Amino acid sequence: MAGLTKKVKKRVVFLLGVFTLVFFLLAVRLFQIQIVDGAEYQQKAMEQWTRDVPVPSKRGIIYDRNGKELATNAPAYEIYVRPVEVEEKETTAQTLAEILNMDKEDLLEKVSAKKDTVIIKKKVDSDTVKILREKNIKGLIFVDDSKRFYPQSNFASYILGFTNYDNQGQDGVEATFEKYLNGFPGRDIKMTDAQGRELPESDRKYYEPQDGLNLILTIDEVIQHFAEKAVENALIETQAKRVMAIVMEPKTGDILAMAIKPDYDNNNPREVPEDLADEWDNMSSTEQYNALFKIWRNPAISDTYEPGSTFKTITTAAGLEEGVVKPEDRFYCSGSVLVAGRRLKCWRSYNPHGSQTFIEAVQNSCNPVFIEVGQRLGKENFYKYIKGFGFGTPTNIKLLGEASGIVRNIDSIGPVELANISFGQGISITPIQLITAVSAIVNDGYLMEPRIAKKLIDNEGNTIHEFQPRVVRQVISKETSATMRQILESVVTDGSGRGAYIPGYKVGGKTGTAQKAEGGRYVSGKYVSSFVGFAPSNDPRITVLVVIDEPGGGSYYGGVIATPVVKNIISDTLRYLDVKPQYTEEEAKQLMKEKVIVPEVRNMKLKDAIKLLEENKLKYRLEEEQGEPAEDSLVLDQTPRANAKVNEGSVVIIYAKPKE
Repeated sequence: MAGLTKKVKKRVVFLLGVFTLVFFLLAVRLFQIQIVDGAEYQQKAMEQWTRDVPVPSKRGIIYDRNGKELATNAPAYEIYVRPVEVEEKETTAQTLAEILNMDKEDLLEKVSAKKDTVIIKKKVDSDTVKILREKNIKGLIFVDDSKRFYPQSNFASYILGFTNYDNQGQDGVEATFEKYLNGFPGRDIKMTDAQGRELPESDRKYYEPQDGLNLILTIDEVIQHFAEKAVENALIETQAKRVMAIVMEPKTGDILAMAIKPDYDNNNPREVPEDLADEWDNMSSTEQYNALFKIWRNPAISDTYEPGSTFKTITTAAGLEEGVVKPEDRFYCSGSVLVAGRRLKCWRSYNPHGSQTFIEAVQNSCNPVFIEVGQRLGKENFYKYIKGFGFGTPTNIKLLGEASGIVRNIDSIGPVELANISFGQGISITPIQLITAVSAIVNDGYLMEPRIAKKLIDNEGNTIHEFQPRVVRQVISKETSATMRQILESVVTDGSGRGAYIPGYKVGGKTGTAQKAEGGRYVSGKYVSSFVGFAPSNDPRITVLVVIDEPGGGSYYGGVIATPVVKNIISDTLRYLDVKPQYTEEEAKQLMKEKVIVPEVRNMKLKDAIKLLEENKLKYRLEEEQGEPAEDSLVLDQTPRANAKVNEGSVVIIYAKPKE
């Protein structure tokens, strides 16, 4: 009996020890849960009870300078799922896959996730959401959202740019003004039970999203349309690789239009290029991105080229400002000039210009004269103006990917290099640099920073910030600027720029035809044709630059294919701006003359073409940059083109094949 009692006592002591140990372990565990890890478990509990759904903000609208919408927002939805509420997960995943065009396995993973709320898809259109609502799928949450929409698709595509899937700007002003346009998302936070139902009288918090600011550009939608129409027509007619036009207000630096063709659809910027459709699926993601990037790249600010004769405006302005040349100074062109043992030819070496004033040399675009002006300036002085007009540095236009251009180090410039630069070779620039510099030349010498945005406003129309015009520096004097306007006007009235002449309006400008350089050599048959013009020349309202890259339609002369494009843009724009024409007595007389139709003389023998023009009461002027034509030479091109209506006695410029 005593042994039994002793055994019972041992068992009681053992059990007591076990219970004591268990109690101690439980106490330690409770201490760890409630005290040590209390905050973590409390957070997890809150996550289970709380439904936190982001509320997207609306991206700011982009307007033109007159308040016309260029980029806006279309209604869309974000779709979330509460996995705990989804009953038939397999069926739900299959239904969502069919309607949303998504992978079923991915969706099954989302509707089965051990999370409170999972994003299914963003930027879903209203029609799709309507179908999903009709299915009455438990656990789906629809949150109002918006997606970027460009009402005119590819209109001003290189200015506006585009956004990505999350409405973040990727290019154009969408990217450069991202921090203003994007806004800040809100939150919708509420307490729910295990079934996801909102708890009554719970503390629900709704944080309003802050919409992005609206952006007003300097672009004028109407002028942009003028430029895009002219560029599109030129692309078709010249069969060029690319055509671009920039319209600038010289007094402010405002970009009124920037048109580039071919372009892309802002609503679908990742559309597969037609020429790569067959091989697209076999390309790597890097190759695909690089192909798309070439399409998105803005050539007006990112691509460099040798400007050719349009750069002679810089040489002229520098020479006049430094006093090394005067408008009435006389020069003699013998067809070529010897520089450091190397003979550099005039473009019309077959028929030298002979004795001429400096004004006539600008009209004739005579290379030897500009070489001499460059020599008189010297490289130090010349470089002062090259840099002063902004070449070699970005203009600071608020667009991505601006290039600096290529200006050789002054220490590497010898006599031949200086001579080449003086007439636009051996230096590479961007179109935005050239139009900014020429605008400064005609704007009393004041170089303006190109401005693409005017101001930021809120949804009530209040101005939050205004981007003021900025004077970079004064490069030449007002007197030199006035002289330059007169000289460049004479290029249009009496020189190679006659294709841009508009009766009643004083138009000035300069043509350019430059052979393209690749791999350190000039490539036969590849040219960049351009014309930069401004009007009215006595009080410039607009400057227009047109660049035609690799024209393939037979003619490549800037005076033939680029001047009409600028003429159309200037003519349409001045009338739109209500600039009234003011006809001179001579122009008034010309308007009274009978109209005649310009005959087709291309592919005719030169002597026959001249005879036909004279029979139609028209004058002619022969222009040729490659050599001396003979009477039996074929006419390669003409301006104005055939069937154009002009006044009797008008001059038709003809370009003939050089003599073999």
